[in-house]
Amino acid sequence: MITTRTAKQCGQADYGWLKARYTFSFGHYFDPDLLGYASLRVLNQEVLAPGASLQPRTFPKVDILNLVLEGEAEYRDSEGNHIQARAGEAVLVAAQSGISYSEHNISKDSSLTRMQLWLDACPERENPLFQKMALLNQPQQLLASPDGRDGSLQLRQQVWLHHVEMEKGERLTVPLHGPRAYLQSIHGSVHALTPSAEKEALTCGDGAFIRDEVTVTLVADAPLRALLVDLPV
Repeated sequence: MITTRTAKQCGQADYGWLKARYTFSFGHYFDPDLLGYASLRVLNQEVLAPGASLQPRTFPKVDILNLVLEGEAEYRDSEGNHIQARAGEAVLVAAQSGISYSEHNISKDSSLTRMQLWLDACPERENPLFQKMALLNQPQQLLASPDGRDGSLQLRQQVWLHHVEMEKGERLTVPLHGPRAYLQSIHGSVHALTPSAEKEALTCGDGAFIRDEVTVTLVADAPLRALLVDLPV
């Protein structure tokens, strides 16, 4: 089963220095029916104005994945650790209790645009505080996984996160590990097909809940960039 959540249905925020779209309840946006999806707690797309920062704050025990789409960011923690990432790179932060984290748009002239996901972390798992990897220009790249296979970022949860980049007309079938997945279109448009013969169209910024399917097939209707989050638990 596929259920679309369009970009227009998502929560919106515009503070001048920060513009955001929230898939699930976040900040001032609250929907009791959308507190997350399995272990996926947050999926935001945010634009920080030149020189803007998100001030230090603490987090629950989650893995925070930042996918930089435009600009250059720096992530810092209260222990003095820091890492930078630019467009075409992803940073994974393993949030720890009692430590605060901040995000900064390094440029004084250009905006910073990025996707951010929070994934519940298993209490007994510990990973490096910061991990970074480059995105490859290929139809499917394993971006994050529980075991860091194929050079992916290592999560503290049983989740597989795929970065998809396809040309118009290309087709990709992805096996799923369990009963739930979430598809997010970043740019472009796509048809999602399942073995149960369901078909849904997504355009830029749209997402889709995928339930009880063993695979999902993506057909790019235009040059496509997307994330597929495989959430078996």
